[in-house]
Amino acid sequence: MPSPPGGFEVPLWRALAVFRLASLAYVCALAVRDADRYAHPYAVGALILVMIAWTGLTAIGYARPAWRRWPLLLADLGVVLAVVLATPWVVGRSALATGVPTMGVAWMAGPVLAWAVAGGRRRGTVAALLVAGADLATRERIGQSSFTGVILMLLAGVVVGHVARLAATAEERLQRAVELEAATRERERLARGIHDSVLQVLALVQRRGADLPGEAGELARLAGEQEAALWALTRRAPARPPPAPGRHRRRRGRP
Repeated sequence: MPSPPGGFEVPLWRALAVFRLASLAYVCALAVRDADRYAHPYAVGALILVMIAWTGLTAIGYARPAWRRWPLLLADLGVVLAVVLATPWVVGRSALATGVPTMGVAWMAGPVLAWAVAGGRRRGTVAALLVAGADLATRERIGQSSFTGVILMLLAGVVVGHVARLAATAEERLQRAVELEAATRERERLARGIHDSVLQVLALVQRRGADLPGEAGELARLAGEQEAALWALTRRAPARPPPAPGRHRRRRGRP
């Protein structure tokens, strides 16, 4: 049975949904820990509610193949960029300078992975650069840890995109193999039908009319030619060879 369209990518979309839920839980844990250090704690709470709602919407949307298109992909990237860019105000630059994590943390990698699964390495790289650029723009100081996060995000986009394209290629090859197998079985069935009926009739006509004069002999000759042509056609598929016992007797009788 052929797999449904995008069947090999389904586990990747499910893994993405699990990742977003896990990363959201991590964001919530950090928010509880650093609540007293935020410049606008209530704004942080509202932003987390937005993240929770968007995580649920993307989990539902990406679960449907028809929704895995540009509108949802662009909206996903836009929401995450908005959350990242809001970090300096809701968290506070002074808090960020003391080492308080940004609001996105690992959660902001969600659209990068979504773009990679949907479009491969190139889309994943583009999304990673956009999200990483927004994240760097919110930081007061850019150190080694900041660039490490950017590199990890780029690697995630490239690797996941590569795996997604491999899955799509494997699915296409499987589909072609299934179609080829079905076509081969149909040819085998037709070849058996030709052997069991047409070839035997043609062999009988040629054997009976080979020694007759006039049009009967010509008809026997044409029957022999058609028998040879059909036999050559059936040999292209792995069908059983035609026994045609009369044909062998006729050939042994020839000088």
